[in-house]
Amino acid sequence: MNFRTIAFVGLLASIGLGGFNAAVADESPATVASINQNKATLAGKTVKAAGKVVKVNNGIMGRNFVHIQDGTGDATTNNLIVTSKQTAKVGDQISISGVVVLNRDFGSGYMYPLLIEEASISAK
Repeated sequence: MNFRTIAFVGLLASIGLGGFNAAVADESPATVASINQNKATLAGKTVKAAGKVVKVNNGIMGRNFVHIQDGTGDATTNNLIVTSKQTAKVGDQISISGVVVLNRDFGSGYMYPLLIEEASISAK
């Protein structure tokens, strides 16, 4: 780390943002819990995350819905739903990069408070 990075981290810590660790795409992957907890701040930004695929719904509305978990968070913050043209299988360890979208309403009762859309998926 260079001096400016250390100074910036110190500044963040001094104003109470030192615990914020949701990653923007150019940085290391964020935890599933941190993306959920900081979703308002991340809206519209590209994030990276990694985890295990726990559910997949392919070919819905021209996209695949992939659910990932990484062991962080509680019952309300431990899951990310990712939409992509790519897919994965349940049990796969993957990395994703996509745009944070809030309150996405597809109609017919399909409302998502948080989605990672147009994501790229790669095997980890």
